[in-house]
Amino acid sequence: MSYTPTEWRTVEPFAKKASEQAQEHPERRDLFLCHAWDDREGSARELHGHLKANGATVWFSEDDLPLGSLMIREIDKGLRNSRVGIVLVTPALLKSIESEGVAEKELAVLLSTRRVVPVLHGVSFGDLNNVSPMLASHAGLSTKESSLDNVAAKIAAAAAALPAA
Repeated sequence: MSYTPTEWRTVEPFAKKASEQAQEHPERRDLFLCHAWDDREGSARELHGHLKANGATVWFSEDDLPLGSLMIREIDKGLRNSRVGIVLVTPALLKSIESEGVAEKELAVLLSTRRVVPVLHGVSFGDLNNVSPMLASHAGLSTKESSLDNVAAKIAAAAAALPAA
């Protein structure tokens, strides 16, 4: 992604802050990206890329799970070291929650905090409410009204505005 000079002045402070945080605390992230397994190479990877391009540090299983590691333990560390949880709500995620898969376990942890933002992609808030009323009760964003790139920019800006961890 390339930025105009005006856009870069908006993104640059966030990128600088993320870089400084990564150097001081490499295990910490602004965001934890919760997603369905089936979305890992599609919409989850796309959202991850947009978040990073907007200066956010993101825990993303596809990049942060070392080979041979215990997946649940690494996810637990990622949740602990992230300031905000982003839940990419897709039809696949709703199915995973209903079948009590790994995403359902991540969601349970995120819902125990006030640090969760649902991002609806290909589903409605009504669909989400039918599966997880608690997650649906959190303020979130939808790609129905805005592109995934614009949603990521809003989330990255909100994360950058949080006090330093």
